[in-house]
Amino acid sequence: MFFTTFHKQTTSGTDILDITGDVEAAIASSKLTDGLVTVGVAGSTASITTIEYESGVVNDLRAAIERIAPREMHYDHDARWGDGNGYSHVRSALLGPSVSIPLLRGSLVLGTWQQLVLCDFDNCGRKRDVYVQIMGG
Repeated sequence: MFFTTFHKQTTSGTDILDITGDVEAAIASSKLTDGLVTVGVAGSTASITTIEYESGVVNDLRAAIERIAPREMHYDHDARWGDGNGYSHVRSALLGPSVSIPLLRGSLVLGTWQQLVLCDFDNCGRKRDVYVQIMGG
């Protein structure tokens, strides 16, 4: 088993960052070739998912997330805490904190146009801790 973390600075709003290269670097450091790679983010206002990291698709994802959990609607969290990021908690919960991808012969098993992305939904920029855990041999 192998475990490591890396950090990403995000901006406010719905920031979507391609982290595929960072995960591939972690895999190379692990010396493992076959198994399962879990990538996750610590925090309740960010998520990890996969997507084709192309500006049109990224914009479409942002728009879909805005339709599902609009920033400007009432959230009880905001009423209770006054921090204005209730929407970011809901968005994060919908996408989830982690994904697991098979590792085969030293490479992530991803589709041709599929990348791993960090989605940060919070209303202020953050330094996000992304973890990579690899189980295998």
